[in-house]
Amino acid sequence: MIFSAKHQHVVFAFFMSFMMSAIMSFVISLINLGWVDNILSIWFQAWVMAFIVAFPVILIVGPLVRKLVSWVVKQP
Repeated sequence: MIFSAKHQHVVFAFFMSFMMSAIMSFVISLINLGWVDNILSIWFQAWVMAFIVAFPVILIVGPLVRKLVSWVVKQP
């Protein structure tokens, strides 16, 4: 293991924000612009900005989401 279990929430937030911002920024770029010649460059710039926002947002909102999930999910 590279990270200890106490850092699990930060590692989760990093990977979740990395993947979601990449996917969402690419899809939105395609929807807005279509497949243009420089779509990968446009997407990469959008992805960097999206990741910069997404990572701290997931760190901040994550505990609230966990509480909401535990509120709506019945425990066995």
